[in-house]
Amino acid sequence: MTVPNENRVHRVVTLVRPGLLPMELGIVHRLFGTAVDTGGRPLYSVVTCAPEPGELTTDADFTVNITQGPRALEQADTVLVPAAQEDYEPQERGRLAEPVRRALARIPPGARVASICTGSFVLAAAGLLTGRRATTHWKSCDELRTLYPEVDVDPDVLYTDDRGVLTSAGVAAGIDLCLHMIRSDHGAEVANTVARRTVVPPHREGGQAQYIERPVPEPGASPTAAARAYALRHLGEPLTLEDLAREAATSVRTLSRRFLQETGATPMRWLAEQRLQHARRLLELTDDPVDRIAAEAGFGTGTAMRQHFRGVLGVSPRAYRDTFRGTR
Repeated sequence: MTVPNENRVHRVVTLVRPGLLPMELGIVHRLFGTAVDTGGRPLYSVVTCAPEPGELTTDADFTVNITQGPRALEQADTVLVPAAQEDYEPQERGRLAEPVRRALARIPPGARVASICTGSFVLAAAGLLTGRRATTHWKSCDELRTLYPEVDVDPDVLYTDDRGVLTSAGVAAGIDLCLHMIRSDHGAEVANTVARRTVVPPHREGGQAQYIERPVPEPGASPTAAARAYALRHLGEPLTLEDLAREAATSVRTLSRRFLQETGATPMRWLAEQRLQHARRLLELTDDPVDRIAAEAGFGTGTAMRQHFRGVLGVSPRAYRDTFRGTR
């Protein structure tokens, strides 16, 4: 987990290439650029650079003028590499252009590095994903695995975070990735505020399936809406699949199938994620003891909550609280 320096604005540098996807560049500027502290001060500065600055083509009917070159990377705390049209050309995959290679060599040791969509091919070609878990757009996962067998490619997640190197799936998953980094740096409240301003969901777990057979419910009310609303109102109570199925007026089997169709997760996995997010928020915003938070969030005991925190976040609830209380 990244612990930001309170006295210095975190510098995010986006490295773009010809044929860039404007939406992915916009995601970085919009999300990091709107993150502020309680006094309204920016928490990040966002800079865009190119291996060779100048007018760059996009996948749309306009160009983008990039004024900064690779030197901008030398002061980066976080580097993001979005996708480009060349990533979709078979003859270009597995090949790292020399200007891009030289640019990546300027990244300071210890800087966080991330990719959006097929930008992961650049990180893999540079050796930054060797021995790490990574993902990319679901249509390109097989090719990434074939070209780079030393990378642990996971096609079933929205994003990965492996020891300071992060990757995300297709375009919109870049939103989830950036919010994850903001949340890791400054906590749930800052990330949620950014999400509200951008009108996007505040958090989708990285392990959620990136390709869902029917991601948008059929016209009319969502089949699982009643069950999900009931669960959120009763997080502190022991809930079973039967309880949720009863609220949805359906069978356990049907409810489980519909949950997967709508959220990409099983009901119990979705419930565990809601409990974790509620506990994180309480740790950040209250002085309640861990045992009380565990009961309110539905973990039952402080011991059970500690085990869940260590298994999912890699830290104890106390360490999590200390980290985010320290950033305020």
